[in-house]
Amino acid sequence: MARQGLPDATLRGRDAMTTDQISSARLRLVPLTVADAAEMVGVLSGDALYAYTGGAPPGLDELRARYAGQAAGSPDGREEWHNWILRRQPAGQAVGYVQATVTGQGRRAEIAWVVGLPWQGRGYATEAARALVGWLDSRGVHVIQAHIYPGHSASAAVASRAGLRPSGAIEDGEQLWLRDRRAAR
Repeated sequence: MARQGLPDATLRGRDAMTTDQISSARLRLVPLTVADAAEMVGVLSGDALYAYTGGAPPGLDELRARYAGQAAGSPDGREEWHNWILRRQPAGQAVGYVQATVTGQGRRAEIAWVVGLPWQGRGYATEAARALVGWLDSRGVHVIQAHIYPGHSASAAVASRAGLRPSGAIEDGEQLWLRDRRAAR
């Protein structure tokens, strides 16, 4: 799991809301709504999800309030906030979420992912992260980064499979992983 402390919400900036659905082989990434809180409280209920990030599973009221705040978007409008619920196909069961905060006039993104405990180890995080990176690429984002706690090998593997590499930099106790398309040119 990548850092969960990111602001995550619908975007402001180029569009009024994140309305894009993203599909992968087994998942559909559906823009987050406040109504998702009822299902997501169960997905996010495992205490072990917070081993690296701290905190505790959110209650329903807390999650509804968080999602309502996220739906309001960036307070100053300088960031685009994107959030999707990961839904398994074909049934549509929620298994986690991904998020991206886009800055730098749409050229830089911080990404994160969380998959609920019952669905971990099945490749959903990798599949979702790759789909998210592809979506960001299609929008012209050059630099994609994630912050991962040292020793969190599962998240490091997801980042690597999504094309990010450890930068060697530690920020707030987390390792910065990067994919910079500008450097490849």
